[in-house]
Amino acid sequence: MPPKSVPLAAKPSKPYFFYGHRKPSQNRPVVYGGLFSNRQVLKPPQSPLPPSPPFDLRKWDPHHLSQNPSSPPIPTPHQHSKLSPIARFIIDSFRKSQYTWGPSVVFELNKLRRVTASLVAEVLKVQDDPILASKFFHWAGKQKGFKHNFASYNALAYCLNRNGRFRVADQLPELMDSQGKPPTEKQFEILIRMHADKNRGQRVYYVYQKMKNFGIKPRVFLYNRIMDALVKTGYLDLALSVYEDFRGDGLVEESITFMILIKGLCKAGKVDEMLEVLGRMREMFCKPDVFAYTAMIKILVSKGNFDGCLRVWEEMRRDGVEPDVMAYVTLVAGLCKGGRVQRGYELFKEMKKKGILIERVTYGVLIEGFVKDGKVGSACGLLKDMIDSGYRADLGIYNSLIEGMCDVKLIDRAYKLFQVTVQEGLEPGFATVKPMLLAFAEMRRMSDFCKLLDQMQKLGFSVNDDLSKFFLFVVEKGERTIMAVRVFNELKVKGYGSVLIYNILMGALHKTGKVKQALSLFQEMKDLNFEPDSSTYSNAIICYVEDENIKDACICHNKIIGMSCVPSIDAYYSLTNGLCKIGEIDAAMMLVRDCLGNVTNGPMEFKYALTVLHACKSGAEKVMEVLNEMMQEGLPPDNIICSAIISGMCKYRTIEEARKVFANLRTRKLLTEANVIIYDELLIEYMEKKAADLVLSGLKFFGLESKLKAKGSTLLSR
Repeated sequence: MPPKSVPLAAKPSKPYFFYGHRKPSQNRPVVYGGLFSNRQVLKPPQSPLPPSPPFDLRKWDPHHLSQNPSSPPIPTPHQHSKLSPIARFIIDSFRKSQYTWGPSVVFELNKLRRVTASLVAEVLKVQDDPILASKFFHWAGKQKGFKHNFASYNALAYCLNRNGRFRVADQLPELMDSQGKPPTEKQFEILIRMHADKNRGQRVYYVYQKMKNFGIKPRVFLYNRIMDALVKTGYLDLALSVYEDFRGDGLVEESITFMILIKGLCKAGKVDEMLEVLGRMREMFCKPDVFAYTAMIKILVSKGNFDGCLRVWEEMRRDGVEPDVMAYVTLVAGLCKGGRVQRGYELFKEMKKKGILIERVTYGVLIEGFVKDGKVGSACGLLKDMIDSGYRADLGIYNSLIEGMCDVKLIDRAYKLFQVTVQEGLEPGFATVKPMLLAFAEMRRMSDFCKLLDQMQKLGFSVNDDLSKFFLFVVEKGERTIMAVRVFNELKVKGYGSVLIYNILMGALHKTGKVKQALSLFQEMKDLNFEPDSSTYSNAIICYVEDENIKDACICHNKIIGMSCVPSIDAYYSLTNGLCKIGEIDAAMMLVRDCLGNVTNGPMEFKYALTVLHACKSGAEKVMEVLNEMMQEGLPPDNIICSAIISGMCKYRTIEEARKVFANLRTRKLLTEANVIIYDELLIEYMEKKAADLVLSGLKFFGLESKLKAKGSTLLSR
């Protein structure tokens, strides 16, 4: 027996970029398995986990997976486990270079013996940097004997579009043609689908024109895709031009081709042209079914074209297509919302005659339509029919009927219907009781009004909040403001009242010119120990200024500041204007700066006032340029702007410069002669005041104020 040979020591393998199960060779460039040998370990070494305890169902926590800190982390986009090893090597080289193309990336890529087009496509499918993807694509194309295939071109197109470079992706057909790989219909289809999915209709048409330039005729499917994208994005004219090309190529329309055009024409309101296409559709023996007709009616209803809806309905009957419940409901709902309730009711009776199941929604739209037309009796009849059919009315139907009954002064019936909603447990809200409250107020039935408020309180309503909404609704129309005040005078005796209601009524009275009455409400509010808020004081400021009581308006402003709040913009403007009228220009300019510093969108007059103050440093001509810009914006100079001219010229220039500006405004008929005289007096008075302030400041600086006071007292004793 021969002696056993001693095994020789294994020869260490030559270092290579990859350790695999099989030795790589020139004919086998891709080897699966293993890790990169010339890379550091990607994951730090981990100690083996201790064995997990046996599962106990009694201790199972459904939130354990989301709360367990030891659960494995979510893989990042760079951990592409499904890629081939060489693709992972390429992506790893991108990562090492911080996703910036440069010599380091090229050095790593040159270690590869060969890069195939399928490998390029594999890398581009997961690449999120369009610049890096383009550089890699260009580098691969320069390799000896390398040629891109359709897969790599398509992958680059997807990558560019995915990262917002769709305009660059549209240039790929020219690149393919220059590299000896003329594009096929598939490449253009990819681009068209990308643009269609993002609603880029003009880009779809651009790619289509380019497709024609390459001499490629689309299939019927692709033509449909192009026209559908153009119709959805509102380019009907372009879609019709594509349809002319479709017919010029001798292609035969499918039913979907006709429906795309019909939907587009319905959206554009071109019913006559739509009927022509419909006739052509019949000639091609692809008559629309009930679903197609329902889609047409739905589009026309959404556009408010009810005449077109009825014409389509007649065409459907002409074709012998039996409408289903969805077609009826769509048309009935559209006619009721469009004010053609009677025609909708005729279709409703037709549905009942045919035995079609009528849903509660159909009853609801018909009832609301009859209420809007003032036919409350017909609406109540439909309610009875609905209940007899086994349906239970919802709160929206009851609200509509209650409002309709209140409009025709059937308030007692409306109140009984309200009791029905309570008994059925429908939980009525403010929309239910608002019409009844308004009707009771208009009919001066305040006892019933208060009785309804008591019932609202028992049902869990927030009565004060709902009363605030009620008064806000009442004063929307100025002619009902007096009625709102009268109702509130009777309610506050019974303890109903809030600061918000006072604010609403004060604002409404001011808008109707009843300033004295608004101020009396403000005084009454303080007498009843209600704490005014910033809105209350803002309303009071506006009223005091219109009443020419600037002192009390300033007190209200200080109250708001003391509350660490900000007055309303209208209050700022009103008080500033009032201060300018009485010559308190410094205080007015201070308010202008305060307003622009506290609010996000102050009045344009305030912004131009500060601009005028700054322009006064450069003289009258610069100020007039600012005023010209104001006029172009539609803002004529007012008291605030003229006061800013006075303040700026007295501070930076002379009286003559200010008079030059006012004379220019008078010449352009932006100021009357009387206003020029008033502003001239204010200018002189303001300059004298400033001069006196300077003299007094000088005396204080040199310590002569005491002698001036002594001299003044001696003169007074004489």
